[in-house]
Amino acid sequence: MKEIVQKLKDKEIEIAKEKGPLYLFALFLREDAPDNWDLVVAAPWINKDKSDSLKFIASKIQETLDHKELVKLSRIVIIDDTNPALEALHKAIHVEHGTSEIHNSNFFGLPISHAYIITSQRGNQSSPKTA
Repeated sequence: MKEIVQKLKDKEIEIAKEKGPLYLFALFLREDAPDNWDLVVAAPWINKDKSDSLKFIASKIQETLDHKELVKLSRIVIIDDTNPALEALHKAIHVEHGTSEIHNSNFFGLPISHAYIITSQRGNQSSPKTA
């Protein structure tokens, strides 16, 4: 899994350079889905067009991971950047373009057995890039 995390970390940096900052970019392994990881993402630019943003992120992930790696991801979950639970996560974990590994926690009301947080940062006052 560490190889996938490294690939996604590199891709997260690329996405941030292309589209603007990400407030959250993380892999969550839910307790009720022990073999399926969720890629959880939040960014201000996503809210402008969630459908296109989801397609953009999915295409970036598909070009990065091979088939065996892709089947480990069950879905991409978009979190609204105004979600109060996102702020709570930022207070607990702050990392940008790195990796913070968490076990047995609860995020967004879901029991998570394992998580890799690649980016968790509060928004700043600068305006995001648009593509």
